[in-house]
Amino acid sequence: MSSALSAALGGVAALLLVALCAVLVVVLADRRRAMRALETSRADVEALRDRVERLSEDIAAARVAEAAVPVVPQAEYLITTAGSPGDDAKGLPAVPDRAVLSVTLGEPLVKAMAFGYGVRKALSPESRNRITFEMRREVKRARKERRRAAKRSARATAARDRAEEEAA
Repeated sequence: MSSALSAALGGVAALLLVALCAVLVVVLADRRRAMRALETSRADVEALRDRVERLSEDIAAARVAEAAVPVVPQAEYLITTAGSPGDDAKGLPAVPDRAVLSVTLGEPLVKAMAFGYGVRKALSPESRNRITFEMRREVKRARKERRRAAKRSARATAARDRAEEEAA
C-alpha cells in the first residue's frame, strides 16, 4: 500500500511540475508580448515627441516671420486698391492664397464638420436606443397621469352627483 501511495504522490508531483512549467511558459510569453507592446508604445511616443518638436519649431519660425512683416497702417488697405498691379511697388505685402482660403473656407468648414459630427452622433445606435427608451418611458408616464386624472374626475363627478341626490 505504501508503494501505491508513493506512486500516487510521485504522479501528483509530476503533474504539479508540468502545470508549473505550463504556467511559467504562459507568463513568460505574456511578459514578452507586454515588452514588445511597451517598446512599440515608446517608439510611438518618441515619434510623436519629434513631431511636436518639429511643429513647435515651425510655429516659432512662423511667429518670427510674422514679426518681421512690417506693419502697414490700416488706411492703405482699401478694397478699391487691393490687388492692383502697383501694390507690390508700394511695398505692401501680398496676401497669400493660403490665408485667403483659410479665412473663406475655414469657419464654414469647421461648422460643417461639427454639424456632421452631431448628426453622426445623433444617428448612432446608442443614441437612437436611448431616445427610444426615453420616449417609451415618457409615454407610459403620460398614460398613467391620464388614468389618474380620469379617476380623479370620475370620483369628483360621483361625489358631486351624490351631493346633488342628498340635497334633493
